[in-house]
Amino acid sequence: MKKTKLKIAIAGAALVAAAATGTAMAMSGSGSSAESGSERPGIEQSKQKTPDVIKADGSNVFPHSLDFDAPSKTFFAGSLKQGKVYAVGPDGTVRTKIDDPQLVSAQAVRVDRKRDRILVSNVDYGTADRSNKDKPFGIAGVGSYDLKTGKQDWCVDLTGVALDGKRHLISDVTVAPDGTAYAVDELTPTVFRIDREGRASIFLKNDLLKGTLDIPDFLNDVGMSAVEWVKGNQLIISMADGSLVRVPVQSPEEAQKVKLDKPLGAPAAGMRLQNDGSITAVSSGLLSGKPATIQRVEPSDGWKEATVKVTDTVEDPVTSDVTAGPGGTTYALSGGLADLLAGKPNDGFALTPVKTG
Repeated sequence: MKKTKLKIAIAGAALVAAAATGTAMAMSGSGSSAESGSERPGIEQSKQKTPDVIKADGSNVFPHSLDFDAPSKTFFAGSLKQGKVYAVGPDGTVRTKIDDPQLVSAQAVRVDRKRDRILVSNVDYGTADRSNKDKPFGIAGVGSYDLKTGKQDWCVDLTGVALDGKRHLISDVTVAPDGTAYAVDELTPTVFRIDREGRASIFLKNDLLKGTLDIPDFLNDVGMSAVEWVKGNQLIISMADGSLVRVPVQSPEEAQKVKLDKPLGAPAAGMRLQNDGSITAVSSGLLSGKPATIQRVEPSDGWKEATVKVTDTVEDPVTSDVTAGPGGTTYALSGGLADLLAGKPNDGFALTPVKTG
């Protein structure tokens, strides 16, 4: 597979400049599926009054992704800096929900209301308070936490399952209706399967899932950025290069690329499965410096094909995730990775309401 080489500098002075101008930077994330137990309000956003931007007041949280719990009207966001998960109210108030010493950086966050739990991916960019600064990307795992108390049910080490000595980054997690979780690795072409008790195995390794996008001065060969379980018992996996891969759960060896009328913008980041079966996806402006784009992906022929339409933009170039919100809204997350990489403090993050159709 030919490697995509995008020659643009983003580190050092560029990151400092971005942070100084209020550019919030983050890379990938997750949505949630109504069929996997997370709550998905069914009202079309176009019928709703445009809500305000939510300015969350959590200092040095630096969230990469988030999910929404409709019954409690609460967003849950992971912290790349502190390794915690925070509850965020619609008014922007932030409080600690999960504080597990095993979590180095909390990246993907998935609310599984059907089983009253929150799934969190454990990663290490080398920039967190609990990081092993000499060995970044040496941590890869998924933890399950009680939705009410935040206490750990289990936390599985996926490097011990892979046993390949490679760097790993668990970018996203989705949940099937039976409670099985599927976690995707951004740095190897590996999808992990985790049962409800936390027993993990390799579900799929496939060259279709190899990373081909380089982020200069940060990461090379970036691959899977997000995953959703969809009707038909399939996984839809977003690749950072803007392609999508369809994986039948019962026959993962039949994985194939979704035929798109045009690719998602690259780097593609988080996704949200909508009630009508379409997917809302966000593409970061990390490499271009341009506003992030919100896209609607409409499938046909059982996700063998799909069309892509831009429905909105977010001023912060590196906006990393999309999730449901109160009253059928959809919000995009800008978490402040520019400040994190530049070693600067951050006094909060933003959730921006976006159009999805």
